[in-house]
Amino acid sequence: MADAADLRGTTSARARRWLRRTAALLAAAPMFAGVLQLPAAPAAHAESKATGGRSVDVSITSLTPTSPTKSDTLTVSGTLTNDSRAAVSGSHVGLRVGPTMNGRSAIDTAARRIGYTQGLDGTEIGGKYTKKIGKLAAGASRDFTLSIPVNELHLGENGVYQLGVSLTGQTHSRPWPQVLGIQRTFLPWQSSAPAEKSRLTYLWPLISTTHVTARTDNDEDRTPIFRDDRLAKELAPGGRLQQMVTLGKNLPITWVIDPDLLATVDAMTKKYEVQNGDGTTAGHGQAVAKQWLDDLQKAVQGQQVVALPFADPDLASLAHRGKNVTGSLGHLQDATELASTTVQTVLGVKPRTDFAWPVDGAVDSSIVDVATSAGAHNVIARSDSLRETGGLSYTPTAARQIGGGNTAVVADARLSTAFTGDMSKAQNSTRAIQRFLAQTQLINLQAPDKPRSIVVAPQRMPTTSQVQAMAAALDGLSGQWSQPLGLGQAAKAKPDPNATQRVPGVRSYPRALRARELPTEAFQNVQETQGTLDMFERILTAKYRVVTPFGNAIRREMSTSWRGEAQHATDFRHAVQTYLSGLTKKVRLVPKTNMTLSGRSATVPVTVQNNLVQGVELRLVLRSHQGNRLEISGPQLVNVEGGHSRSVKFGTTANANGPVWVSAQLYTPDGQPYGPEMPFEANVTEITSTVILVIAGGVLLLVLAGVRIYIQRKRAAARSGEDGDDSDENSQDGGEADGQEDESEDPQPDASDPMHAFVPEQPSDPAPDTGSQSAGPSGPGEKVEHCAMPGPVGRSGR
Repeated sequence: MADAADLRGTTSARARRWLRRTAALLAAAPMFAGVLQLPAAPAAHAESKATGGRSVDVSITSLTPTSPTKSDTLTVSGTLTNDSRAAVSGSHVGLRVGPTMNGRSAIDTAARRIGYTQGLDGTEIGGKYTKKIGKLAAGASRDFTLSIPVNELHLGENGVYQLGVSLTGQTHSRPWPQVLGIQRTFLPWQSSAPAEKSRLTYLWPLISTTHVTARTDNDEDRTPIFRDDRLAKELAPGGRLQQMVTLGKNLPITWVIDPDLLATVDAMTKKYEVQNGDGTTAGHGQAVAKQWLDDLQKAVQGQQVVALPFADPDLASLAHRGKNVTGSLGHLQDATELASTTVQTVLGVKPRTDFAWPVDGAVDSSIVDVATSAGAHNVIARSDSLRETGGLSYTPTAARQIGGGNTAVVADARLSTAFTGDMSKAQNSTRAIQRFLAQTQLINLQAPDKPRSIVVAPQRMPTTSQVQAMAAALDGLSGQWSQPLGLGQAAKAKPDPNATQRVPGVRSYPRALRARELPTEAFQNVQETQGTLDMFERILTAKYRVVTPFGNAIRREMSTSWRGEAQHATDFRHAVQTYLSGLTKKVRLVPKTNMTLSGRSATVPVTVQNNLVQGVELRLVLRSHQGNRLEISGPQLVNVEGGHSRSVKFGTTANANGPVWVSAQLYTPDGQPYGPEMPFEANVTEITSTVILVIAGGVLLLVLAGVRIYIQRKRAAARSGEDGDDSDENSQDGGEADGQEDESEDPQPDASDPMHAFVPEQPSDPAPDTGSQSAGPSGPGEKVEHCAMPGPVGRSGR
């Protein structure tokens, strides 16, 4: 019993509680059964949708006006798409006005929410301001348009209101009215003028990719050769750049221009060629290029124009990877100087060149140092890089003093990235426009009594649809809570003393951006090409034909537009260097084979060939590798016209026989080697003293033989005169009969003649001239010989 009592004592309380709960459940069972057979209340199911997904996609493709006034009628258009597998019936679409946004981050939070949440999304404006949709089959779409007077929205104080468009309907599995889809946007509301308007600076960038190669035709006009003809499409009606000029001319903006784009379009107004495989074809963009430049010239008149350094060099890449490559920073200075000249020449306006714009406004101390080294004392940064650390409750003025007399102009990150998505879809552009307007109004409402300067620096090369969305947003502002301000004035605005002024360190630079920078190798290639150009320039007589196109090409190798195009950037650099090297090789020494030099003195010809279309001026040096054996005359200046060759002769003096290596080398006029040395072998065959004596002896023998012959002929002439006297005497005495010829023997040398002993008779000696006895002139055809020695030789020699 005791055991039983202890058991009851320990278990009776638990047992009683279990029995009571069981009895209650059994008693309530019929009630639960009845409840399950009844439809659920709509409110309860609406609440259940608070965290559920949506089955119908609602997109807002148009909202006008973007910032309405009391007297306006708000019109919202869009599309409904049933993404579920079940048909929707009894549906309608309506507007919902939610609460005002209490801060800029609240807009971001509301934009990220999906699905319907009662209380947060407001109540529907029903009645005639809804639109019946009826049945919407699975996968089906339906367009809608809602119109409602602004005063029916019951908007209160100034601010940004959440505006929702929702579809309410039911499905077979859920046969009660419920919100099946919702899309939110934002409606800025300004019922009265603000105490102070914000100053808004919007940068309007005219920047493109690299289109021109370093190559030109060999004609007098130096016809440029383009990589492609895509720029013509951007300039044509409806193209990206055409839209920027057409829309921008009516907007309160600051033009930010890459002078390379102006130079490229200006080149297109004339004859140009486009690469096509291994050849070229004629470009056809002259008309659109002329029209675009004409429109731009009119648009910028009286407006502020900021010129970036020529070809928009990548400042971050230069700071992180290029500044340690000797000479790289010099290109930035040259690009800045060229920028002003180009803009003034093409557009006829003087730009500001004291602004630097790193990629995405991301800055660190090294970027600032590089940017300001070329005279840009204002650096356009972005607020997600130069972050606020002072806990300000408002967006501060853009200008910040960062030391060294330099100013950081900090663009607002939210506004600057508002149009970076796919704006070709109407729902995306509409949402972006409304968020942009909402953010600008909230900036003003943060500190309505504190005037501030806000800068917007959008993406460098916006697409056509992005340009159109940007223009629509600026049109929507209409000066309600902001007024336009030029970039120059924004940079001079009084800085907020509580705003961040400290530039972040190098390690803070975003990894994603760093991964897309130009490598160090790129800057090494740039310097290699520049060195080749510097050397080539020194020998040219028309330097501008080469320096201008290649100088611009080198600057384009450093362009920001190569980010994300690593292989194309490498190919471009390689093409520039290869083409330049090919031109330098067109001025060369014509190869020589080994040669023989006879005698102590000789000349060595060296030929310089110039296959360029312009003349060159060089210094040619011929150097003996053994100067003690072969001496060569000094260097010579050589001028060679285009398409010609010139041979230059060097005097030599031999001091010994045998082969000697000789090298010919071209130099620039200032003494820098040009091209490779050309070695060849010269074999010296010097005349010795023994040979000279032999030759001298032979000459002496010839002279003596000539004297001997002269004496013999003189004696023969004397004897002939004596024989003539005897003949006269004989004829007086009756002498020989007529016709009988006198026979005279050849005179024999007298042994007593002293010349006979020195000049022995040689078989090759000429026979004594026996000429004709007639004293008359020689008959026709006779050979009249002229002796080189003076005096009578024979009758025919006179």
